[in-house]
Amino acid sequence: QVQLVESGGGLVQPGGSLRLSCAASGNIVRINAMGWYRQAPGKQRELVAAITRGGSTNYADSVKGRFTISRDNAKNSVYLQMNSLKPEDTAVYYCNADLLGYSGSYLRRDYWGQGTQVTVSS
Repeated sequence: QVQLVESGGGLVQPGGSLRLSCAASGNIVRINAMGWYRQAPGKQRELVAAITRGGSTNYADSVKGRFTISRDNAKNSVYLQMNSLKPEDTAVYYCNADLLGYSGSYLRRDYWGQGTQVTVSS
């Protein structure tokens, strides 16, 4: 079974930093784009950052200059370095991967992690 597992969330003070990690495992044939989304209470899930297999990136305007997304294709992992955190960054962060898996047949779809809580508060 294919699964994504996030780690690195927690409580941090405004201006602090966190680094989120996500590792994909299972019968993976190929991972295309990967990304991080977040959802705050009462709000829709939004794209925070995304990265292609070749390393092209894009970010939400609200995090440009503060967050950096990266990936390690050999480890099927994606990371999000979050600096200068603000209270409005508080949300559950979800790892996402557009990947091709194999479980008797080939299946390409978006896979999601279980989410990790990030709380920015003094």
